[in-house]
Amino acid sequence: MAVGAQAEPAALDADALIDDPRTRIIVCCGSGGVGKTTTAAALGLRAAERGRDAVVLTVDPARRLAQSMGLTELDNIPRPVPGADTAAGGTLHAMMLDMKRTFDEIVEAHADPDRARQIFANPFYKSLSSSFSGTQEYMAMEKLGQLRQSDEWDLIIVDTPPSRSALDFLDAPKRLGRFLDGRLIKILTAPAKAGGRAYLRLLGAGFGMFTGVVTKVLGAQVLKDMQTFVTAFDAVFGGFQERAEQTYRLLQTQGTAFVVVAAPERDALREASYFVERLDRERMPLAGLVLNRVHRSALPELSAARSLAAAETLAQGRTGSAAAEPAEGRGLTEAALRLHADRMRTIARERRLREHFTSAHPAIAVAEVPAQPEDVHDLAALRRIGAALGGGSAEAGD
Repeated sequence: MAVGAQAEPAALDADALIDDPRTRIIVCCGSGGVGKTTTAAALGLRAAERGRDAVVLTVDPARRLAQSMGLTELDNIPRPVPGADTAAGGTLHAMMLDMKRTFDEIVEAHADPDRARQIFANPFYKSLSSSFSGTQEYMAMEKLGQLRQSDEWDLIIVDTPPSRSALDFLDAPKRLGRFLDGRLIKILTAPAKAGGRAYLRLLGAGFGMFTGVVTKVLGAQVLKDMQTFVTAFDAVFGGFQERAEQTYRLLQTQGTAFVVVAAPERDALREASYFVERLDRERMPLAGLVLNRVHRSALPELSAARSLAAAETLAQGRTGSAAAEPAEGRGLTEAALRLHADRMRTIARERRLREHFTSAHPAIAVAEVPAQPEDVHDLAALRRIGAALGGGSAEAGD
């Protein structure tokens, strides 16, 4: 079937999603810069104003969520959002992930004070908890698990990290878990656990050669810090891999809904397509696609070709002595027609990109959010986005 002849995809009904009490977690995901934070905030506000007790967890350090919700700051503790309409009985809280603080909370929850201080002082732990690849994504899911277990909110909305690739969000928690529970870590820390040099002699020259190479690559102090950290950490609680698998199972439950967010751009929709396929392979529940910043026109019946033709006619007659309209007025009209032609070409390009995506994924429901004239920075703008997601109109999408 030709792309132009394909049937329109189903519309994503965000109101039905957030009104369903069985929906407990919504994960907004996609490539960076497509409006995930705005989408998450708009869904949270709309859900709260329709009666849900909602909390929005953002992992984006740019503080856009705080600004749009009228908060001076966000941290690792859910904060109530002032200005939300609670007449329907709902509430709205927001928070921004502090990955190091979340990691610290895990240690504090499972360690006695002395061992916790030992772990916190370890240089390897400081690096792992603040900058190690995958830590941010893992701690986002750790915090999600904490929020879900508390049962204080009946809807949790997650704004995923601004990763280079959308797939990092699914891969990183398992990657960090495998690292901490992996064979390499166990080999490197075996001497510290079994008595140091005496144990090395028992293992023989082969192991000594291996650790010698690792020491040259990492440095003796780094290796020692790793050994000390993992020994203390393992004594507190093991099984990071098990925790990662629990998180994965939470994401696969029917109470979770993934919303893929994209802009009508080639790279963003290609990333969205990869994510949709990955979610399908992992059997994770996908609610649909939010296509953000879609351009529209108040005069869709005036094509780009006709608009350019009219502009050319005005340009040719602008200096004519018999012109009924002043040359200045003709110039303004000509400029407006050319701008309209540019807008219609943009609309046509975005429609082709959308149709290419929907032809590859015909079963995926889609919601469109119109492009906004300025950045979303308050609750009124979030309400307009929420109305568009719920099937209404929005004159102003981030």
